[in-house]
Amino acid sequence: MKEIHVGIIGFGTVGKGLAYTLLNQKERLLQKTGVSFVLTTIADIAVQTLPEEFSDVKLTRNAGDILTDPNIDIVVELIGGMEPAKRFILGAIASGKHVVTANKALLSVHGREIFRAAAEKNVEVGFEASVGGGIPVIKALKEGLVANRINYIEGILNGTANYILSQMTDHGTPFAEVLQEAQRLGYAEADPTYDIEGIDTAHKLAILMTIAYGKNVQLTDITVEGISKIEPIDIRFAKKFGFRIKLLAISRNHGDSVEARVHPTMVPENHMLATINGAYNGIQFQGDTVGDVLLYGQGAGMMPTGSAVAADVVDIGRNIAGGCINRVPALSFRPEHIGDPAITPMQHLICPYYFRVTALDRPGVLSMITGILGKYGISIQSVIQDGRDIEEPVFIVFRTHLAEEDAVVKAITEIDALPICSAPTVKIRILNPE
Repeated sequence: MKEIHVGIIGFGTVGKGLAYTLLNQKERLLQKTGVSFVLTTIADIAVQTLPEEFSDVKLTRNAGDILTDPNIDIVVELIGGMEPAKRFILGAIASGKHVVTANKALLSVHGREIFRAAAEKNVEVGFEASVGGGIPVIKALKEGLVANRINYIEGILNGTANYILSQMTDHGTPFAEVLQEAQRLGYAEADPTYDIEGIDTAHKLAILMTIAYGKNVQLTDITVEGISKIEPIDIRFAKKFGFRIKLLAISRNHGDSVEARVHPTMVPENHMLATINGAYNGIQFQGDTVGDVLLYGQGAGMMPTGSAVAADVVDIGRNIAGGCINRVPALSFRPEHIGDPAITPMQHLICPYYFRVTALDRPGVLSMITGILGKYGISIQSVIQDGRDIEEPVFIVFRTHLAEEDAVVKAITEIDALPICSAPTVKIRILNPE
């Protein structure tokens, strides 16, 4: 019986999830793989003692004890952030050890360096838990869809943002109140910036795009907008038009370039992604061979994410036992076939739009606004005026046909300069199923 020795750096929520998964599923994993996975050492600067179930596991405050231990085969980095996580991962690779990480931020910024180093040392880097928590999205994209040209990626990749928007939609609660509740329930961090401003989602999209297209997509390639400016009034109008607002990661493959964007999006109520609520994630791919594929599940949490990390540990353990390291390239494409991306400029995006204009209800106001939209070739599908008050501003809401982002930005700038407009126009893109 082959033994694979594992060291964990970081015994937080996910570290505990992995440790308990390896412990509780030990016999099942042995039956499935013929390999015994042995948790040898845990490194954490804040943990004083381990639970009694792990009495035979060494606890250290020094990650170097794991990196230099010749008996450890797989190093699992679960501390997050850039440093010292990057240094630990590169140190493990330099020592000839395989690495598993859930660190999407690090991979979306420094992935090229890490994967190049791993290829040079012929070791593996597993990162299933970096996208989608317990959903096996990386494995599905790398292996299950390997024979497909990926035409598009659309997904709800952040449970915190999805929970907030779901609560706002279902109960009409303002953003600030829902965020506070999400923090109380543990869905949102004390500093929720990465979640609510779309940065976490963009990290994950960069990873998915790199695998899907064989291009080194970086965080800086992605246009990012968050949900902090979404108001209940916009959610109410979305319902009237038959939409739900979701924070979506979207990439469309145009052949010579690819879209890369994260922003609030109005999704038709009959679309599969519109039905995913609460803290759940959903990722949809379209392949030219398979068609549409939707993956759904818990995007975070101790045991779901621990399950994903364990899947990488087991995959690498199987490859070690079978003498077939790097049987599946880390990024699906072989390293020599991964190049730089050509990102479709955001101003060239074409989709339907929702506008909410705040203006005084005076004669001729609507014709002034529609005249500006017509000037830039923006065709109106429907209009709603909310209330009527000569003295106070009212909302005039437009839903457009397909329009180009550049034209939309110019039109809104001109509309907002009108003396009858008293607040910036709200713009939300509408998902174009085509």
